[in-house]
Amino acid sequence: MSKSRGTFITARQYLNYLNPEHLRYYFAARLSNGVDDIDLSFDDFTQRINSDLVGKVVNIASRCSGFIKKRGNNKLAEKCCETELFQTFVNAQFEIAGAYETREYAKAMRKIMDLADLANQYIDEKKPWVIAKDTERNEELIEICSMGINLFRILMAYLRPVLPETALASEQFLNIEPQPWPSDTEPLVGHLINNFTPLMMRVNKDDIDAMLGIEKETRKEEPKADLETVNQPEILAESVEPTQEQELDEPIAEAIDYKDFVKVDLRVVKIVKAEQIKGTKKLLKLTLDLGNETRQVFAGIKTAYTPEDLEGSLTVMVANLKPRKMRFGVSEGMVLAAGPGGSDIFLLEPDEGALPGMRIK
Repeated sequence: MSKSRGTFITARQYLNYLNPEHLRYYFAARLSNGVDDIDLSFDDFTQRINSDLVGKVVNIASRCSGFIKKRGNNKLAEKCCETELFQTFVNAQFEIAGAYETREYAKAMRKIMDLADLANQYIDEKKPWVIAKDTERNEELIEICSMGINLFRILMAYLRPVLPETALASEQFLNIEPQPWPSDTEPLVGHLINNFTPLMMRVNKDDIDAMLGIEKETRKEEPKADLETVNQPEILAESVEPTQEQELDEPIAEAIDYKDFVKVDLRVVKIVKAEQIKGTKKLLKLTLDLGNETRQVFAGIKTAYTPEDLEGSLTVMVANLKPRKMRFGVSEGMVLAAGPGGSDIFLLEPDEGALPGMRIK
């Protein structure tokens, strides 16, 4: 309610468009033990939910579960590879519990998000996506990702008072009973988890506008010039990047005939060289081994990969795409990736046994 603006949002109006647990977290992140008004800024609301809950906490489970499913048949490692780090998360219970008990909810949320940052830092430093390229390091890969899952589990235990429904969904994913406060929690080892499904959706500005009764204007705009191409769009680098959840919700495109599909020549390629390009924030220059020839491709994956991550790995490219003249040279195809953009870009990787030049059928 805003007395100065004369606006009022009912609980039902909110629930028609937005997740109640988003608001629970926003209130918790803003509340102290004093008696103060809360300024509900929907820009701040969106940033906190999308950055904290989806980008930091849920993202840990999302990043680690795929490797455990593919390379470990959903079974966690037989040991905890970072006992000190795990204990650090468990020991935080005293500070977080104290903040809850004294109604310093914002302080509790800050401490929990500090732990989430620590978990993501651990995963970034270990780089499981790089280790996954070496099949001889499979045990190490599973141990790292299992550690990530265990840290996620502790975070959700701390968030359970604020996010009871999300905590319940996470327990179903983890295949565990409802979690108590983690006073003497041991890590899950040799434990089967379930397949990961998105636990929380990002806040969508359109839903906020609809809740506030803001009509979305439809108007044609002149396309913006792309500084990195000459009359062509930048490869794999959209000007507006959707979120992971928006991509999952995106409807399937219109059906095509098989004869149209077979016109696209998809080939397995090996990235023999990857290079930084000065003057661009998104592009990397890739030299691709196509079996009987090499190709040069510019790909908008710089925000997710370093050249060292890519060299020697296999991926998939559109081999019969017409060359595109770009500011940095000619791009002779397109590599395939999924994800909304930023650090969430995932190159398609063929299974073991695939060789450069093989056609995708």
